[in-house]
Amino acid sequence: MSNVGIKGYSYCLNHTPELGLHYGSTPFTEHEAKGESDFLKALPKHIQTWEKAMQYAPNQAYIGGISYGEFEAAKTPWIENCLKDSKRYGRYGEIMPEDEFLGLMAICDVFDLIWLEKSFAGGVREKLLKDPVMTEAVVSRMKGLHDLPEIEAEVKDKKARPLYFGGKVVGCVRNGHEIDDCLFAYVLMENLACKAGGVLALLHLIKNSGVRAEEIDFVIECSEEGAGDMNQRAGGNFAKAVAETAGCVNASGCDVRGFCAGPVNAIIAAASQVAAGARKNCVVLAGGAVPKLFMNSRDHVKKDLPALEDCLGNFAILLVPDDGTNPVIRLDALGKHSVGAGAAPQAITSALIYEPLTAEGLTFGDVDKYAAELQIPEITLPAGAGDVPNANIRMTAALAVMKKTIEKSEMDAFIKKHGIIGFAHTQGHIPSGVPFIGIACDAIRAGTMKRVMIIGKGSLFLARLTNLADGGSFLIEPSKGAATKGGAVSKEDVKNLILEALSEIAGRLN
Repeated sequence: MSNVGIKGYSYCLNHTPELGLHYGSTPFTEHEAKGESDFLKALPKHIQTWEKAMQYAPNQAYIGGISYGEFEAAKTPWIENCLKDSKRYGRYGEIMPEDEFLGLMAICDVFDLIWLEKSFAGGVREKLLKDPVMTEAVVSRMKGLHDLPEIEAEVKDKKARPLYFGGKVVGCVRNGHEIDDCLFAYVLMENLACKAGGVLALLHLIKNSGVRAEEIDFVIECSEEGAGDMNQRAGGNFAKAVAETAGCVNASGCDVRGFCAGPVNAIIAAASQVAAGARKNCVVLAGGAVPKLFMNSRDHVKKDLPALEDCLGNFAILLVPDDGTNPVIRLDALGKHSVGAGAAPQAITSALIYEPLTAEGLTFGDVDKYAAELQIPEITLPAGAGDVPNANIRMTAALAVMKKTIEKSEMDAFIKKHGIIGFAHTQGHIPSGVPFIGIACDAIRAGTMKRVMIIGKGSLFLARLTNLADGGSFLIEPSKGAATKGGAVSKEDVKNLILEALSEIAGRLN
């Protein structure tokens, strides 16, 4: 089976504390149930500025502002040790301020759903034009400019949801339907934010990879949002909507969903299309999830800590045929969590890690890094969820002891060598392995790593359809060359084979 090359990748954050303050699931439901509670009154005092978010070490690691090695060496706790020389743009992407992100959401709106106050929109437009991935063609899509009284009337009389910046109303998201709750303003705001994040990631991917927008021929979107109306909830299509805004005129696309396991399943689906020759330049991307903003903020406020869940994460990965120059995804060594595997952590780890390694004659020590759930521990520990990346690698080490690959006394050394410190926001699909792809590919190109496993795990019980867990995994390795077993054969390869055969026949005749 063919390997598939990873040609490019991008990772961006959108600093959106005021979207979170009003529409993150925890503050939003608190307000709906209790009004202005003590928690909601206290939360604004725990919100960090864009400058502080930019100086936060995990955020810089996510966008490639610092290397993973520099992140490992960064002084902790990170919230008390800001990186003073941090910049907005990193190797992989950027940390976009909230006012510009609201402008990007308006750019992504094609149904007159987002109204922005005229003077606010004018200032945002000028800022966006300075972004290296934005063009006049993209920014000119911003419509829906109105005076503030019109916006306030829409909120008061027509159930629009206000948009804030600097504590002031600067726009609104309008209802898309009178009775269809799939098209209410809150849901449309959530979906447009997800689309906008995907667009930003795709624009950075185009810049980073050197591919032209018109060369992309398929996009798969794998966030946790669902776009549709009452007749087809979550019918889609985020992927094609993102491709349209980014100028990918020759692309089609579809959405893949699987909660936190969605990105790994989407990458395997995309890689399979490339390997089969069905697609050439295939992008897997996702925007962030507004409901996850300040999801654990109640605990952060209670413990007088910064409310760090203030960023929407997004990413984009470009997959191409293996030409011998890019790190590759091995499609012959895929892990899957089958229906009968069981939901115990040991069973999941065995299915996603041990079984695919054993099938290829590899051991636990043959993988440099295991990238599973990469949530920032300073977010999850105060909320009682523990250090999730550390828990995953400890389970892997325990399984390695059980399978007699390492001794029990070697567990701590194994964890330190093969584990990853979490640096991704708690957006479900965002931290699930994929943030390490860029770091892994850079290390493989540099020769400092030879093999990395990307692992996605999902909690399907959230949909109230089954108690099953879900998951998938794949290996990234250096390319062994374009002519891999089962791979597509180029016209040049065919020509050379014919010439070799003719030469051999001629030799025999002589």
